[in-house]
Amino acid sequence: MPKATKGSGKKPAPAPYGASKGSSKVQKNPLFESHPKNFGIGQDIQPKQDLTRFVKWPEYVRLQRQKVILSQRLKVPPAIAQFSHTLDKNTATQLFKLLNKYRPETKQEKKARIDALAKATAEKEAQAKDSKKPLFVKYGLNHTVALIEAKKASLVVIAHDVDPIELVVFLPALCRKMGVPYVIVKGKARLGTVVHKKTAAVLTLQDVRSEDQRELATLVSAAKANFTDKYEEQRRHWGGGLRGSKSTQMLRKRAKAAGQTLSVANAQKL
Repeated sequence: MPKATKGSGKKPAPAPYGASKGSSKVQKNPLFESHPKNFGIGQDIQPKQDLTRFVKWPEYVRLQRQKVILSQRLKVPPAIAQFSHTLDKNTATQLFKLLNKYRPETKQEKKARIDALAKATAEKEAQAKDSKKPLFVKYGLNHTVALIEAKKASLVVIAHDVDPIELVVFLPALCRKMGVPYVIVKGKARLGTVVHKKTAAVLTLQDVRSEDQRELATLVSAAKANFTDKYEEQRRHWGGGLRGSKSTQMLRKRAKAAGQTLSVANAQKL
């Protein structure tokens, strides 16, 4: 019988039953049955996913986020841009430790002090020491401005996120003119906790006890080095003008096509 040539179309005879090469099927344990899920409409519940990107946030959240982005993109004049340069973390921690020692009285504490003073006065006891008003942090914009203009303030603490910023935008210039040291710190809410309020735009240290004089002197020298002495330099620097990631990548692509090199930092400032 002639041999079948290649491509003749004849198939070889199938192997006899049971003679197939080692079966590749793995023996399944009957105790563990597979139940594949069907995520069609009205079928199994979908697994939890991070849907943050699709959330419709409240209007105040959207506004504050848009405001941050705009302040980065647009050119910001120096008078407002100076509020982005805040006190470093370690010095701010020391400052708030000192401020917390001079927290104002609560209404209940003040009432108790005045009642005790009234009783002592009624009994005609010697009151020279107790009649002196205790030392506290001063707050409130009008009160602070009056203290600065009278040159009675030892240190002025301004929040960086006051809204509207026009409330405090003139304070650094006023402090510098009157020779009063000032610092800009992060968080009006953080200042508010010192004086038992939700927020505070500005706080003022007028006098401190003798044991805290050294600490105050350290903070005043830091304030002069970081803010008062750098005032003229900051007056010339505009803020903002930073591009987003998409815009930066587009510029880098264009530069690459033109055979130029463009760093990320330079692309953001263009």
